[in-house]
Amino acid sequence: MNAADQGKTKHKTFTYKTMTARTEGKSGTLSSEGKPTIRISSPPEFRGEAGVWTPEDLFVASVEVCHMSTFLSFAATKQLPIISYRSHANGVLEYIDGDYRFTRIVIFPTIVVAGSVAEAEVHATLREAEKHCLIANSIASIVEVNPTLIME
Repeated sequence: MNAADQGKTKHKTFTYKTMTARTEGKSGTLSSEGKPTIRISSPPEFRGEAGVWTPEDLFVASVEVCHMSTFLSFAATKQLPIISYRSHANGVLEYIDGDYRFTRIVIFPTIVVAGSVAEAEVHATLREAEKHCLIANSIASIVEVNPTLIME
């Protein structure tokens, strides 16, 4: 598709709906049609309930999940033999200019790949996923990916 055709391409728009309801204090529930309801709260650091999902947890998790699904989508398109993928992420919340904000999210994926694929190809796919992760592209925080590749 040339540049002129790309300008004419009609892209779909999607709407995602969620619902919250307060149960007590700073706690409540989060739901979306057809999905399990989860308990939510402010984090204990902000006088919320311990042991339940917080907006901060969900924010970091959304970046981590988006990166994983974007990477796996690109890897499938390239037919990369991914044996397993797991990750953890750290979100840094800092007080800046009178407000708290996430300044950095670092994702640490561990990816096991069949040895028949070049390591450089996996790293290129990781960079592509990092560039195209829609959640990371929608926020102001810096998002870093520090992978560990295991070639089998």
